Amino acid sequence: MRATALERDPYPSRVEPCPRLIPRADPVVWQTDRRPARLSETEIAYYDANGYLILNDVFSEQETRVLAQVGEHALALAGIDPETVVREPDSQAVRSIFEVHRQVPEFDALARDSRLVEVAHDLLADQVYIHQSRLNYKPGFEGRDFWWHSDFETWHIEDGMPRMRALSMSILLADNLVSNGPLLLINGSHKHYVTCVGETPAEHYKQSLRKQDYGVPERSLIAELSQQGIRAATAKAGSVVVFDCNILHGSGSNISPFHRSNLFLVYNSLKNRCVAPYGGLPPRPQHIANRACIEPL
Repeated sequence: MRATALERDPYPSRVEPCPRLIPRADPVVWQTDRRPARLSETEIAYYDANGYLILNDVFSEQETRVLAQVGEHALALAGIDPETVVREPDSQAVRSIFEVHRQVPEFDALARDSRLVEVAHDLLADQVYIHQSRLNYKPGFEGRDFWWHSDFETWHIEDGMPRMRALSMSILLADNLVSNGPLLLINGSHKHYVTCVGETPAEHYKQSLRKQDYGVPERSLIAELSQQGIRAATAKAGSVVVFDCNILHGSGSNISPFHRSNLFLVYNSLKNRCVAPYGGLPPRPQHIANRACIEPL
């Protein structure tokens, strides 16, 4: 008997005419024999149920001030590879800088900080490496929205990440306020894989990082999953937002005068390294999806 598409790949997407919800086939919190090193059992249970965790005051005011200065220097693009810079769709304002941990020594050190790595170990129960890093910036009055999406859907289809054994950490380099376009997370949406419609064009990443048109969930499914509530991840600078690779998230435009600056680090399990993209296209560039520098932290 021929294997079905779902048996060959538990997370197909962009191959069917209608979207659907597929129950998650992987744990949220992977099992480990050792006691958690950084998180409490209560925090782990909250992450398992909701798909995210906000850790306040991880970094001191002095540490945060230095990191913010490093971020401002990076945004000036001195010594930054132009290929890693993404601009806003309707202006030349910097939207994102990718692979910042390879270009900025202070961010490389931050990616190895035990306060972050031990959290990843607690939740993924394996050694981890950086799959992707980026500095996302929303200048006052100019920072545009990031539409609803699951990172894993893109990483699976366009990068070849096999399973849901990765997570993101957003290190807040500036206060994330209700008014300046904070990260929005749909509670519990990580428990479902939301398939998307539409064949992915070649080199789609060149446009999608500015404004995504493929790998976008249908509004009806977003509305259905949002019945559990939407959380605005507001916190002061120095805090860290940890969120599952599959949770639906996005953010609104920043129409306030206050900038938002967040450093994103994606930790992936060593057992979950990327293979050939499941969407059939060539993999995205190294600065977007790390394949060549698999270094356990």
